[in-house]
Amino acid sequence: MELAAHIKSNKRIKDFAHWSIVIPNQARPRLWIKWFVNPFIHKKGKSACIRRQTRLDVVPWNKFNLGANSTIEDFSAINNGVGDVIIGDRTRIGLSNIIIGPVKVGDDVRLAQNVVLSGLNHNYEKIDSPIHSQGVSTKPIIIEDESWIGANVVIVPGVTIGKHSIVAAGSIVTKNIPQYSVAAGNPARILKQYDFESKTWKKIIN
Repeated sequence: MELAAHIKSNKRIKDFAHWSIVIPNQARPRLWIKWFVNPFIHKKGKSACIRRQTRLDVVPWNKFNLGANSTIEDFSAINNGVGDVIIGDRTRIGLSNIIIGPVKVGDDVRLAQNVVLSGLNHNYEKIDSPIHSQGVSTKPIIIEDESWIGANVVIVPGVTIGKHSIVAAGSIVTKNIPQYSVAAGNPARILKQYDFESKTWKKIIN
């Protein structure tokens, strides 16, 4: 702990440590980190599968966990550089998904194709410097258990998708979706919710 605090407090050491872990001007770790560090830090559950053409830009200072019997399909990109990426059990991350932490995906979740979950926003307030040099802010995205996210959905920082909810294809989700709901649109709005008294899905009149 003392060593970590010393590194953080000394800019030269911090910059060197960052350079030794991450390729300059890229958001990906060096090969020695991928081969010799990450496998001992990040957790991969029993029978979990990461397809060969997945891009794993994961670094050792944040968590990356993939639960048991879960799959990340080809052409997806996972990045935990600014926040943990936690994926539960029996969950499938579909083709060409983008997940940038902080993101937590629960158990038995399905993400279809081309879904974007990014817990990161770029700061932009200063007009006398480029946006990319102003740092970032983060708010966690949470996808609760048993949810289904359709193709081409974008979920913005700070949003929680409640348990057993559906987000229709092409939606842009800017606000929380309650449990047992169906949402669609840009911005997404709730179309149906499950009524436990009548045991039916009821339409929501907006």
